[in-house]
Amino acid sequence: MEFLKDLFGYKYSSTNFFLLAGPCVVENRDVLFETAETLVAVCDELKIPLVFKSSYTKANRSSVNSFTGIGNDEALRLLSDVKKTFNIPIVTDIHTEEDALLAAEFVDVLQIPAFLCRQTSLLVAAAKTGKVVNIKKGQFLSPEAMQFAMQKVIAQGNEKVMLTERGTTFGYQDLIVDFRGIPIMKQFGKPVVMDCTHALQQPNQSSGITGGKPELIETIAKCAIAAGADGLFIETHPDPSKALSDGANMLPLKDIKALLQKLIRVRQAVI
Repeated sequence: MEFLKDLFGYKYSSTNFFLLAGPCVVENRDVLFETAETLVAVCDELKIPLVFKSSYTKANRSSVNSFTGIGNDEALRLLSDVKKTFNIPIVTDIHTEEDALLAAEFVDVLQIPAFLCRQTSLLVAAAKTGKVVNIKKGQFLSPEAMQFAMQKVIAQGNEKVMLTERGTTFGYQDLIVDFRGIPIMKQFGKPVVMDCTHALQQPNQSSGITGGKPELIETIAKCAIAAGADGLFIETHPDPSKALSDGANMLPLKDIKALLQKLIRVRQAVI
């Protein structure tokens, strides 16, 4: 896990978990910078290494009318501004081989969405950029199967891989988290992250808008830390009710500090 030291610099410590957090998608400069400023201040105070997260474009949406982004060039420019202003690494989703090359110019971590975790060409393209690659476990995959996605990246000479648990399909409109997956994937020798917000999605709603249970974010996060997760993924927004994507399962930004303080205590109890 040496690459984590390169990613976080002096802020990295194996005694604390790291955090991938931010709004689901780049909406505008104000939301992006307000969220980043708060997260940086809180994480610096609590000594939690931070990767700021926001998707510059969204490809997997329930409805053809759903918001997908403000335009690639503008969104990536704003993410680059956040990186320079706050001196923090950035993670964003990619969906195609072309996305990998485009986003790699601006961000530090390329994230493979869960539905695309078996796409060999996408994994290979991400690996070849030399960036850290965070692969989300498909809702349809066992944790054991994630070793093969990981190996597709490593085979390109890129050892900088993280694996993220985000729940397993449970019926048509729900997900369930099997926390056994965290220690199973840790056996592969790479950092394991728990996606505490997408794991609470309720997809395939008749309205065409994905639902969620954000009141359980704290529960999922505590269980993940207790199970040995190295990092947490939490989407957060100043006002989730006005968010343009995934507002139903994002954490209000005002609640992030209190949650992280609780999680630090859990972490200290289990290390």
